[in-house]
Amino acid sequence: MDPRTWFKDLTPYFIYLLLFATTGPLLFGFHLAELNAPEDVIRCKAKSATSANLPQCMPMTSAQWGLVGSIYTLGGFLGAVISGTLSSSYGRLRVMQLNTAFFIVGPILQALAPNLTVLGIGRFISGIGAGTAMVVAPLYVSEISPPAERGFFGACTQVMVNVGILIAQLLGFFLSKGQLWRIILAAGGGIGLVQALGLFFGVESPKWTAEYRNVSEAKRNLRRIRGEDYDISEETGGWNTEDSNLTDEHETLLRGEEELSNVAMKAERKENLSIFQIWQYPNHRRAVFAVMMVMVAQQFTGINSIVMYGVGLLSSLLQSNSALLNLVVSALNIIVTAATAPLVDRLGRKVCILNSIFVMGASSLLLAIGIIKSIKILSAVAVLLFVSGFALGLGPVPFILASELVDPEAVGATQSWALSSNWISTFCVAQFFPILNEQLHGKVYLIFTGLAAFFFVFVTWYVPESKGKKTADEVWGRESSARRVD
Repeated sequence: MDPRTWFKDLTPYFIYLLLFATTGPLLFGFHLAELNAPEDVIRCKAKSATSANLPQCMPMTSAQWGLVGSIYTLGGFLGAVISGTLSSSYGRLRVMQLNTAFFIVGPILQALAPNLTVLGIGRFISGIGAGTAMVVAPLYVSEISPPAERGFFGACTQVMVNVGILIAQLLGFFLSKGQLWRIILAAGGGIGLVQALGLFFGVESPKWTAEYRNVSEAKRNLRRIRGEDYDISEETGGWNTEDSNLTDEHETLLRGEEELSNVAMKAERKENLSIFQIWQYPNHRRAVFAVMMVMVAQQFTGINSIVMYGVGLLSSLLQSNSALLNLVVSALNIIVTAATAPLVDRLGRKVCILNSIFVMGASSLLLAIGIIKSIKILSAVAVLLFVSGFALGLGPVPFILASELVDPEAVGATQSWALSSNWISTFCVAQFFPILNEQLHGKVYLIFTGLAAFFFVFVTWYVPESKGKKTADEVWGRESSARRVD
């Protein structure tokens, strides 16, 4: 679909909600990359000094530095585990609002850290916020977006992750000196405060509201998002609630009985599945496994080896140009993700993922050769291709799969499992890449090449295409909803 045919129907309020909801993913990317550029200063590899109040740097081994990086992912894992169920019980918006506290407190501790312990605690708290945001924000964006463009706007999550990475790299490029690195870490808290203020004027997801509160409120929220003149009947018809097709006149006549009817409807609707209950349903089980494996593929193809450690990785090869290359990489990631976002709806989710894995695997091989043979131009080109391949599919697509491969009552739990596996994978890369790279140097990218080949086969064989499918049953080609196995 030509974006010009539907962009005129987007309201300023929808753009407002999209912007502030995806500020959480922006902060995920920011905290992921915030230690990349200032690594040498923080670890005392550059000129060291002390001030009357706070040390300029903190001497760390590769293992300790890996722990500082990876403890962020442990917080992310915790946030991912608990947030899916919470967002299903209390609402997407409410959880995002409360989550801003982690985005404010964590950076304050990091910026004022007098030692490694406090720095790690701040990273952990920031991680909880990031893990929660990466579960809830994609669900909220998917549920407020026009159905036909859900894939396009779903890609905004990854675009904002890349914007966060770019902001961190840009600040790091100019502030990686003396005690100025603390300003980089403090900036995340400022962004978190802005998000808290922005979300204060948000509305709850209409789809969630229809499912767990009442349809009348859901329709009011949807009209506010779409505009008063927008025909919402087709969209509300897909909510699978008994009164979703009531006209405004009927709603007015039944308003006196609204409270009673809502109680009856809630009793008939399916309850949310917890992260443990979901495994009791064979069809849900298959979908959860598929989404989890795609999330693992996102990390085990090696993207965060560049995002988190790219400057240090390439510093010996490219000298002073390594930080600049990472800036270029971050900008390219945004451009490619935004430019290819329409392909998710045009070509399909699965096609984009497969192409992404192929490009990343080939780029990993080229990067390994470039580093081992000290071919500067090959290494630089390989890094750019590597990030472009990620932006094509593995970056944006995994975050929208949970809302398309399972039924509504299982979305929250599926997203929690998916993001938990993603965070565990991120932890493995964050913790062990510095150690493996120290031992294997460029050969570590041969491991990523092999993993890319494995995930290419897995996605081809196991993951279905969800483009254009209205329900999970349609995606998986089955006749009825999942049945529980006691």
